[in-house]
Amino acid sequence: MLFESNTKDNKDILSLQIRWNNIRIANIYDALENMGFSNQCLDLSIRPFIPSKHLAGMAITVRGVRDPMDYDGNEKFKDVLFKGSPNLLDFIYPGSVLVIDGGDEKTAGKMGEMTCWSFKQAGAKGVVIDGYIRDRLGLDAIDDFCVCAKGTSPIESNKRWHVDSVNIPITISGTLTSQVPIYPGDWIIGGDDGVIVVPQKIANEVLTIAEDIENRENGMRKDLFNGENFMDTYKKWGRS
Repeated sequence: MLFESNTKDNKDILSLQIRWNNIRIANIYDALENMGFSNQCLDLSIRPFIPSKHLAGMAITVRGVRDPMDYDGNEKFKDVLFKGSPNLLDFIYPGSVLVIDGGDEKTAGKMGEMTCWSFKQAGAKGVVIDGYIRDRLGLDAIDDFCVCAKGTSPIESNKRWHVDSVNIPITISGTLTSQVPIYPGDWIIGGDDGVIVVPQKIANEVLTIAEDIENRENGMRKDLFNGENFMDTYKKWGRS
């Protein structure tokens, strides 16, 4: 397991974040596909809880594992002490997103409202969970913080699940492929259409291409609202 303290230079992250926030998810996907990266869309069940919320930030990758337990008919848990579990707050930096591999645990909410408040106060912009989270009502009230998960569960994660490793390569359930690899520092962009992973090594190029697509689409949209003919606007802007 790799536990490294946060030493990331944050000076450019928030300015890049503003640019990513101005681009629709579908346009980012188009930019990625044009570059030969078609399999960057997470499972479509992983999406923002609140419609119209947008998430953009750099990944802090988290791998969790299912705690061992004895089954005796009453689901009696082993009393296991996990001395190596890290404090996630030690890794958060402004503009980051916690991306959580739920491991083999299928039912528990991996965290909830109060934990997410602590993440936001440390500078995180949201969390993405391949699994469930708790406290839907409270999560809705956290401003400027976007939660993307498969759904909610009332089941407590304590003695069922724990964090094993931080800032290592992980995989999250995908849409066009079974798993999407995610590395620390990859850009995570989420919105109404789903959640996209932009590998850090191509992020600048993807951002430039996606901004061009967004700008052309906005031009076409403006012309259409002004009553111009669809085919004329398509010839002008090249988006459909």
